[in-house]
Amino acid sequence: MKKAFDMSDLGLLCFYLGVEVRQDDSGIALRQAHYAKRILELGGMTGCNLAHTPMEKFKLSRESTAEEVDPTHYRRLIESLRYLVHTRPDITFVVGYISRFMERPTMEHLQAVKRILRYVAGTLDYGLHYGRAPDTARFVGYCDSDLAGDVDTSKSTTGTIFFLGDCLVSWQSLKQKMVAL
Repeated sequence: MKKAFDMSDLGLLCFYLGVEVRQDDSGIALRQAHYAKRILELGGMTGCNLAHTPMEKFKLSRESTAEEVDPTHYRRLIESLRYLVHTRPDITFVVGYISRFMERPTMEHLQAVKRILRYVAGTLDYGLHYGRAPDTARFVGYCDSDLAGDVDTSKSTTGTIFFLGDCLVSWQSLKQKMVAL
């Protein structure tokens, strides 16, 4: 390629679009610790108490009677967390869940976002690791649903996750309406 294009070799990739890349003999690790710290600053959660889980067991509603909060700030936090999900499948469900309330966020919804930020603060070094294992190229997928778990619409949230060997390669959480057969 150097004959056809003007280029230079900068060595192994170490940073790309906010994703930190570490390559060694064990494999490739992807994480966004620096970006996560910026999200904590945006949310005013630097030095906060840490949480061991990203969400408490509760159901939020669009019909909340709590005080409304600044929707622009709420949306900025959600959008930032949605980008963090690229290397953090552990927060995919809860970020998708709180994204439902961007139209009219209330203090209850913001408290749920702050809980996620407290969890992120305690897990800054979490990310993905793709180990070198050429002999374990088995593709496995899992799926689950909460069966009409949305308080407002009775829609279900379905999640899927796929592994190639021991490496997580695809994950998503989506909301869908139950259809009677």
